[in-house]
Amino acid sequence: MTGSSLSSLGAKVVVATSSDENHPPENITDGNTKTFWMSTGMFPQEFIIRFPEPTTISSVTVDSYNVKHLKIEKNTTQNASHFESVTEKEFEHTEGHLQSNAISLNGSSATHLRFIITSGYDHFVSVHRVSVQN
Repeated sequence: MTGSSLSSLGAKVVVATSSDENHPPENITDGNTKTFWMSTGMFPQEFIIRFPEPTTISSVTVDSYNVKHLKIEKNTTQNASHFESVTEKEFEHTEGHLQSNAISLNGSSATHLRFIITSGYDHFVSVHRVSVQN
């Protein structure tokens, strides 16, 4: 999966806690770091990515701006409910450039991944790209 956008592989953002018509949630999966999804300024913020079939994931890379703390949860069912925690990560503040964080998921199998941004370095955060390595 490395090198392909998640959307070209059939993955979709199926839930997002906020949406701006200029920066919609679909931008997370388009593979382009110049486009992004932006939060509305309250925490927590979250988005859920659904894969077309159960997918084994060794790690995810999140390219973002102003994200301070992120939790990742997964499920293996067709509906986006009953998630289990996979990992949490504190991101370093990177003034003026994107944060790029590779996060190990240890070969987890998932149909949905839920990303919960519990805090940020500012009122607004943006997620530019999520990529998956299997």
